[in-house]
Amino acid sequence: MTSIYDFEVKQPNGELLSLKEYEGKPLVIVNTASKCGFTPQFGGLQELYENYKDQGLTVLGFPCDQFNDQEFDNIDETTEFCQMNYGVTFPMFAKIDVNGDEADPLFDHLTTEQKGMLSKKIKWNFTKFLVDRNGQVVERYAPQTAPEKLAKDVEKLL
Repeated sequence: MTSIYDFEVKQPNGELLSLKEYEGKPLVIVNTASKCGFTPQFGGLQELYENYKDQGLTVLGFPCDQFNDQEFDNIDETTEFCQMNYGVTFPMFAKIDVNGDEADPLFDHLTTEQKGMLSKKIKWNFTKFLVDRNGQVVERYAPQTAPEKLAKDVEKLL
């Protein structure tokens, strides 16, 4: 059975990282954008991370520019923006596509495991996925779902 630990993701410096690094930890995986109406969710994601990181939770952010060009061209601008404006300390990765022929394999897996209301396609920035300690995708949350709303589900996995 495929798990998220079978995937590698690109870090902002271009190096690949195996998601096996997070084995045994519950995860919130989210496609982000720095210039979106939902961008303030970075604050809520950071708070979720801070509240539960000592119990093992990690939040993984994946900048995406597929929805109305709402991400900086340069990944350094993205990471600096997130740190300066929202105090983000959870891992952020290289900019990716989440839909289409160039979609990152991790997001293909996430959307296959937890389809949206009408399709598996991601409809907007800040779609969130909850992954259990075994690397299985257990829940998908709509972009408008505030990160605080994930707390009860996260607590079940800790």
